[in-house]
Parts: sequence; C-alpha cells; structure tokens
Amino acid sequence: MRLTVRVRPGASRTRVGGCWGAGAQQALAVSVTERAVDGAATEAVLRAVADAFGVRPRQVGLVSGATSRTKVLDIEIDDGVGQARLQQLLG
Repeated sequence: MRLTVRVRPGASRTRVGGCWGAGAQQALAVSVTERAVDGAATEAVLRAVADAFGVRPRQVGLVSGATSRTKVLDIEIDDGVGQARLQQLLG
C-alpha cells in the first residue's frame, strides 16, 4: 500500500492521525517529537506509521521525500486492512 504523509517534526508528542490538505493532495498527518536533523524525524515517522498500522518498522519504507515534510511511504500490509485503518486515522 502506498501512502502520502505530511510530517510535523519537533511536536510535543508523537501522533498519527488527521488529514492534511484536500482533494487529490490529501495526506495523513504525522507529528513526531524528533527534529528534522540527520534523518531523525524521517526514522521516527517510519516507526510511528508502522505502529499505527500494526506492522513491523521494517515493513514501512520511504519511497520519496527524505528531506521534505511531505513523504511517500510503502507499507507491506493487505490493501483492505490498510485502507480500513487509513480511513480510521484520517477520520
């Protein structure tokens, strides 16, 4: 399953949920406590998304956006299960 996320580094707590943007540009909001220094925020995003979707961290990979707040991720999860969980997190 491919997923677009919008990252807020340096947040007071790590949180996955909510919607950022609208229409075709819609993305899952992810806040992490780590700062965007030396890839720490990106690694934290991968761990947080894995936890939110109930998969292992190695099952979440970065496709694009290593230095951007908008990232595209691949999650190794059944499409039906993944889409259902995504809708819960967006709502």
